[in-house]
Amino acid sequence: MSLLDEEGNQDESLESKTLSAEDQVKDHSAGTRVVAGQIFLESGKSDSQSENEENFHSREEEKENSLEELNSIEMSNLLNKDLEEAEIQSPVLTAIGGTADGEPCHFPFLFLEKEYAECTADGREDGRLWCATTYDYKKDQKWGFCESEEQSNKRRQMQEAEDVYQIGMKILNESSKKAQKKVAYQYLLKAADMNHTKAMEKVSYALLFGDYLKQNIQSSKELFEKLTEEGSPKGQMALGFLYASGLGVNSSQAKALVYYTFGALGGNLIAHMILGYRYWAGIGVLQSCESALTHYRLVANHVASDISLTGGTVVQRIRLADEVENPGMASGMLEEDLIQYYQFLAEKGDVQAQVGLGQLHLHGGRGVEQNHQRAFEYFNQAANAGNSHAMAFLGKMYSEGSDVVPQSNETALQYFKKAADMGNPVGQSGLGMAYLYGRGVPVNYELALKYFQKAAEQGWVDGQLQLGSMYYNGIGVKKDYKQALKYFNLASQGGHILAFYNLAQMHATGTGVMRSCHTAVELFKNVCERGRWSERLMTAYNSYKDGDSNSAVVQYLLLAEQGYEVAQSNAAFILDQKEASIVGENETYPRALLHWNRAASQGYTVARIKLGDYHFYGFGTDVDYETAFIHYRLASEQQHSAQAMFNLGYMHEKGLGIKQDIHLAKRFYDMAAEASPDAQVPVFLALCKLGVIYSLQYIREINIREVFSHIDMDQLLGPEWDLYLMTIIALLLGTIIAYRQRQHQAIPRPAGLRPAVPQQEPPPEHQPPQ
Repeated sequence: MSLLDEEGNQDESLESKTLSAEDQVKDHSAGTRVVAGQIFLESGKSDSQSENEENFHSREEEKENSLEELNSIEMSNLLNKDLEEAEIQSPVLTAIGGTADGEPCHFPFLFLEKEYAECTADGREDGRLWCATTYDYKKDQKWGFCESEEQSNKRRQMQEAEDVYQIGMKILNESSKKAQKKVAYQYLLKAADMNHTKAMEKVSYALLFGDYLKQNIQSSKELFEKLTEEGSPKGQMALGFLYASGLGVNSSQAKALVYYTFGALGGNLIAHMILGYRYWAGIGVLQSCESALTHYRLVANHVASDISLTGGTVVQRIRLADEVENPGMASGMLEEDLIQYYQFLAEKGDVQAQVGLGQLHLHGGRGVEQNHQRAFEYFNQAANAGNSHAMAFLGKMYSEGSDVVPQSNETALQYFKKAADMGNPVGQSGLGMAYLYGRGVPVNYELALKYFQKAAEQGWVDGQLQLGSMYYNGIGVKKDYKQALKYFNLASQGGHILAFYNLAQMHATGTGVMRSCHTAVELFKNVCERGRWSERLMTAYNSYKDGDSNSAVVQYLLLAEQGYEVAQSNAAFILDQKEASIVGENETYPRALLHWNRAASQGYTVARIKLGDYHFYGFGTDVDYETAFIHYRLASEQQHSAQAMFNLGYMHEKGLGIKQDIHLAKRFYDMAAEASPDAQVPVFLALCKLGVIYSLQYIREINIREVFSHIDMDQLLGPEWDLYLMTIIALLLGTIIAYRQRQHQAIPRPAGLRPAVPQQEPPPEHQPPQ
């Protein structure tokens, strides 16, 4: 699925979730909330905090009671005053032209036996809005326009642009064919030319990434600048990205920070995520864990609220460098032939294949697009064959509801019960959810707890998560933060996004654990990276595989700004290979160095070794053996990299960046061989070379004459050493004489001295004719 196929969904995340200052405060308010059947932790308080607040409230209660009556009177007076001011301040429309020019419009007014509470274009062919200045238009014929001709033309133009935009979006959302999507973007281009804001946002990103439109960084930059002038948070964020990465403009981290900040203030979630990463890593700003926490928590709240019962988006993290180094290594993608094979098995009635394909289509990922219709069909086939897992997932789909499967608690409950009776943990967890929230059954916390415990005992992450939530909130059990922490940790080991989210909340607020800003930020960052924008990772990968390195590198660069380590390393890899023509040849290595550095700081071993290589060979920086040595040592000590150990051995052998030490060189070579079987052959060759060098060095260092002068033959070979030596010499002489004699006998003699040999008759076939 391409990035722009999901742009509609992203618009919802980025625009409709624009936050006011008040809303942003609400996001950090105390308490809990329930979204999509999960209990979310907002910012829990410790027991000591609760006790202090209770004491404070009890002391304040008397004051509040005594002031209650006075406050109610004051509030009623204030409300009346506000209403009066609102009436005074409400704008009064004045008729323009017509038969009542300059008179105020009268609302409501009666026209053709219908009352109008606002201006209308009814009765006019030109579409201009008008109003009556008295109640009964037919009786008084008093009217005027609500807008000038210029305003009318502008409004009609915007309406036309909106119509064109909606046509384009309809085609874009309803079609999966590339040709149709290109047609859709022609409509969006037309709407963008008419200054339609959302169309300009769509088109500008399409031009930036080269999706369905030819990539044109300069044109996208101009559109982003226009959007920024209009106050579009999306435009501000994108313009910040261009300045951060130096695409189409001279790189300026200061300008990037300004635009990112404006985008975040406008509610753009990606801008918040970028700022969170920058404050966490100290990029262009002073490192601040608390600032990073604020930005990441805000984004994580939205990501967590989008998580459904069926789970979140599957994030494919494919490293281009690993694919090149190990071409046979599985990338996590399913080959088309393999998918067709599973489909063949499913059609033949293989239940496991049906369940597997059902889950694959339900969640999407591994090169398969999300398709609830196909998921439902596969689960249905497997459920009819009696598979409990398929029954449980059908229950999930009915409980959640979608365009394909209508929401039905009763049907979901039936499937959950069947699966739970067969001991299926997914069904048990679903049944627990039904009893917890009263879906199709009366609320029963004891039964909910029982079913969650059964599911958790079998290692099902949903059961573990819900148990943690019940212990945290004290629902059906006594509130126990330690138990909550235990089950959230178990669920997080299974990769559940909401478990990471809940753990982050506990660490951020110090609930049940010691407060740790660093841990909270890392957990929130993990949640944020599961948002819908993570689908761009697959879009970038597909672009690269299709040979469009320019599109791929731009998408990876944007994701790298958001803090995705895999995107940072992939962008660096493409730049390192000089496959992106949109980046100048002189800039490729310095930019690659920057992103290798960011990826290395997040713990990627290959990136750390690459940093050493760049400093060793002087790629994008000056040759600096000492810095190269530091990077190799870090990779060796922290990640136990065989390559780094081998490089350290070489540097010790040659004395590069460190004092020459052949013994330490051998030690690092041996460590490299132990760390990886692949290193054994190069290590063997290096050790052979090292042995020769050591021998030559030893010979150079010693004095041959001095050695022989110190040799005492009597002590070494005994008092009769001369006899032994003479015997050995005699044997050697005898051997040489014997060898010479044998060689002499083998030499052919002259023909006259050769002994007579009786002539043999030739064979019959070679006899001469008589």
